[in-house]
Amino acid sequence: MLRSLVLYTALALGANAAAAADLEALKQGDMRKLVVYEAPLDLPDVPFLDAGGAEQRLSDHKGKVLLVNFWAVWCAPCRAEMPSLDRLQAEMGGEDFEVIAIATGRNPPPKVARFLEEVGVTNLPLYTDAQQKLARTMGIAGLPVSVLIDREGREAARLIGEAAWDAPEAKAVIEALLAE
Repeated sequence: MLRSLVLYTALALGANAAAAADLEALKQGDMRKLVVYEAPLDLPDVPFLDAGGAEQRLSDHKGKVLLVNFWAVWCAPCRAEMPSLDRLQAEMGGEDFEVIAIATGRNPPPKVARFLEEVGVTNLPLYTDAQQKLARTMGIAGLPVSVLIDREGREAARLIGEAAWDAPEAKAVIEALLAE
C-alpha cells in the first residue's frame, strides 16, 4: 500500500512538472507574463454572483478548463482586454472551456451591463464579486488579473495585466490545458 502511494505521488508530481513545462514552452507574446505553477494550487470555495443575484462558485464548473478574469468598470486595461475575452468565449467556449469574467469591487450590475454593452461584449455572462471576497481570497491585488484553472478545479497559471486572449499564443496555452 505504501509503495503504491509513493509511486502514485511521484507520478503525479512528474505529470504536474511536465504539464507546467508544456505551458512554460508556450509563453510567447502576451503570454510571456503568464506565471505557471509547477504544482497547481487549490482554489477557495467562495461565492460570487450572477446577473440575477444567485450565488455561483468556481467549483460549479469543475471538469472544464476556465479562464477567470477579474476586472472593473473603471479599469482602462480591462476595457481594452474585454473584447478579446468575449471573442475567445465565442470561439472556444463550450462543454470543455469557459471564460468567466468577474467584475470585482464596487461595480453595480447596471454599470457592468452598460460597460459590457459599450465594449461590444455579447458572449460573456455578467458576474460580480462586489465585496471582493473571492478576489481577496485568491490574492487579487490589481486589475486585470486572469487565472487559468485546470479541469480539477485548481489554479494552473496566472497573468497579471492586460492580454490579447484571442491571440494564437493564448489559444495555444488554453489548448494545452484542454489536452491534459
